Amino acid sequence: MTQHLELADVEWRRVSPKLIVAQLIGDGIGAVVMLGLTGLLHVFFPEWRILGIPVAWTVTIIVALATLIPLALTPRRVRAIGYQLRDDDLLFRRGILFQRFVAVPYGRMQLVDINRGPLSRALGLSELKFVTAAAATGVTIPGLPEAEADRLRDELVELAESRRAGL
Repeated sequence: MTQHLELADVEWRRVSPKLIVAQLIGDGIGAVVMLGLTGLLHVFFPEWRILGIPVAWTVTIIVALATLIPLALTPRRVRAIGYQLRDDDLLFRRGILFQRFVAVPYGRMQLVDINRGPLSRALGLSELKFVTAAAATGVTIPGLPEAEADRLRDELVELAESRRAGL
């Protein structure tokens, strides 16, 4: 008999709230660069108009909205990231509008990798990546505190080795 587990019943482990800061800084830098590029339109093509509408200002407004809306949603996106270690697999979720739920069986994990970029290191964060034989089930958990990422990596490697031995 198959046991059905409701995703609402799962107790999710959350990533560090410092991930919000890291993502805001990274996305903010991208926004400044994009808005800076639109500034070039104002310098080199200030009089361009299409159907009487100034092109430079139209592009600037569109770019501002396209960069500021995701910045505003960053805290909610980070809070939507979670994971849970279950008996046979790791369950991972992310997304607000388009939600993704992935269950990675321990016995299928081939590699557990930790990445730490300069900003992440400055904030004491790590990114934990699981690689399996199927590319579609690759999972990356961003925003883990360094000690938690190290502990989780060791635990998952141990679980993966014991499950593969039992196959």
